[in-house]
Amino acid sequence: HVQLVESGGGSVQPGGSLRLSCSASGAAGSRNCMGWFRQAPGKERERVAAIHASGRAVYADSVKGRFTISQDNAKNTVYLQMNSLKPEDTATYYCAAVPWYNSVCPKIDGDYNYWGQGTQVTVS
Repeated sequence: HVQLVESGGGSVQPGGSLRLSCSASGAAGSRNCMGWFRQAPGKERERVAAIHASGRAVYADSVKGRFTISQDNAKNTVYLQMNSLKPEDTATYYCAAVPWYNSVCPKIDGDYNYWGQGTQVTVS
C-alpha cells in the first residue's frame, strides 16, 4: 500500500517560487510514476508534471520552463520546483502515484492509483 504526503504549499506573490515535496511510502514498484496534479475551483484536475522511475519527466505546456519535477530515491521523495509563479497557478496541488512500466507517465488522473491529501498554492 502506497501513502503519499505533500508539503510545501503556501502563498506567494507573482513571480515568486515554491517547492512542493511528496514523501512516499510503500513498495517502489507500486509507484514507478509519480505525478503532480492541480485543481483550481471550478476547473478539472490537470496533470502538471510527472516523472518515471527511469527519470523521464513530462510537463504540461502551461508550466514548461517554469516548473521542474525531480526525485530523490534515497528519500522516497518527489519534488516540484515552481518558479515564476503566476496567479493562474493558484490551485490545490496533489501528488499521485501508479505502477507504470512505460517510461512515459500517464496524463489522465484516473490512471493513478494513489493520491496525497493535497496542498494549497496561492499566487496573488
